[in-house]
Amino acid sequence: MSEPILIDPLAFAREGGALSGDVAVATLGERALEALADTRGTLRYTLAGSVDKLQRPRLSIRIEGEVTVLCQRCLEPMVEALELVSQITFFTDEQKLEDAVEADENLDAVMAEAELDVMALIEDEIIMGLPVSPKHETCERDVLGSVKVDKPNPFAVLATLKKNQTH
Repeated sequence: MSEPILIDPLAFAREGGALSGDVAVATLGERALEALADTRGTLRYTLAGSVDKLQRPRLSIRIEGEVTVLCQRCLEPMVEALELVSQITFFTDEQKLEDAVEADENLDAVMAEAELDVMALIEDEIIMGLPVSPKHETCERDVLGSVKVDKPNPFAVLATLKKNQTH
């Protein structure tokens, strides 16, 4: 896994911090690599801290690049373009967090910690941004279609045997 980059999320947001860089796919953690078919490539990330109109600290995250995943139709590797954009709002009071999420179900809110591992956050965002069941638009080799279709139905064979025994 990549070396951790630690920030104080509240200070980063309030000061309007900015951070960007590249991360090699091969250096992602095990959880992300398990979802990928290949470790080649580089992803570009950008983090920007700010406060929203209610003066709540938040972090805007953007991740772009390409990863290789396994097509679930033909089981061949395929390139998936990622363009992930999200915002996380930080809270220091659990009740305020619960109230905010109740008022806005689309709000991505978490309790602020003293340190935030940027690389772990990027890995989490990548995992959540990957398609659940990636598929080529058109597959050259259809594994399901190549399964022998004219195989006799075992119940039809049993019915034939039963019919032959009654005669």
